[in-house]
Amino acid sequence: MRGHRSRLAYGYFDSPVGALLVAGDGDRLHLISFPAERRTTEQPAGWQRDDALFVEAFEQLSAYFAGRLTRFDLPLYLAGTAFQNLVWSVLRDIPFGETVSYGALASRIGKPSASRAVGGANGANPLPIVVPCHRVIGSDRSLTGFAGGVEIKRFLLAHESQVSGLQGTPSSLAFRPAAASH
Repeated sequence: MRGHRSRLAYGYFDSPVGALLVAGDGDRLHLISFPAERRTTEQPAGWQRDDALFVEAFEQLSAYFAGRLTRFDLPLYLAGTAFQNLVWSVLRDIPFGETVSYGALASRIGKPSASRAVGGANGANPLPIVVPCHRVIGSDRSLTGFAGGVEIKRFLLAHESQVSGLQGTPSSLAFRPAAASH
């Protein structure tokens, strides 16, 4: 990200899971949204398209999907509650290719009985993939809720499993996104 902007700008990154809407202020990344995601499928008034502001984010996303990057290093803007920011911070510490349960994540933040609240914070994560909320699964290893849909979550976990050489997630899954409209 380069150049300060007072307004949010956006761009699209063509990924294996469809066109990702990426938004930020020129200094920090604010949002990544999947094609079928409910929370942001249209740009709010005042947003300007400027793909050039996201060169570094696009390069890191490309490297992630190519299997060359396992941890993002981007300036982020995470506008959440103190609890959400704590959860999002701990999410960034989940190693590439590994998963944890909501309960284990709650224990990591010192609130072992807060797995539902952790799930809520996980679901409110504005920067999926970069802040890897897809690495949180049910205690029975089920792939529960994900803003981009369970198929995208399955794809991301399979991708990371294949790249890292870890077992446990099928690596032969193919994701076929719906046609993007941007």
